[in-house]
Amino acid sequence: MTFPEWTKPSVYGAVTGAIVVTVLGFAWGGWTTAGAAQDMAQDFAEEEVVLAMVPVCLNAAAADPDRAEKLATIIDATTTSNRRSAMMATGWATFPGSETPNRDLAVACVEGLELVGS
Repeated sequence: MTFPEWTKPSVYGAVTGAIVVTVLGFAWGGWTTAGAAQDMAQDFAEEEVVLAMVPVCLNAAAADPDRAEKLATIIDATTTSNRRSAMMATGWATFPGSETPNRDLAVACVEGLELVGS
């Protein structure tokens, strides 16, 4: 089967237009793949869980009888990394039901303690 000569430019134009629209859509149009959308949703969910757990961390800090010594250790830490490590060592940044402290919760709890002015 042969196609009329006038169909060749139309097909090339349609293919080129589809490629251009696809490139522009993913580059500047805000389109994402399903995998990228899933990763963004997972990151957002993890951030929200950490933010929801900050009051639990602050309450654990307030109820700890060794609070003064642990706060002094956290305050004496000079870098953000050392403060995070000191917060993780207190046990306040551990999710209920977990045995290991959470790094992101430790950072958020240190920031929460500074906002409270402890």
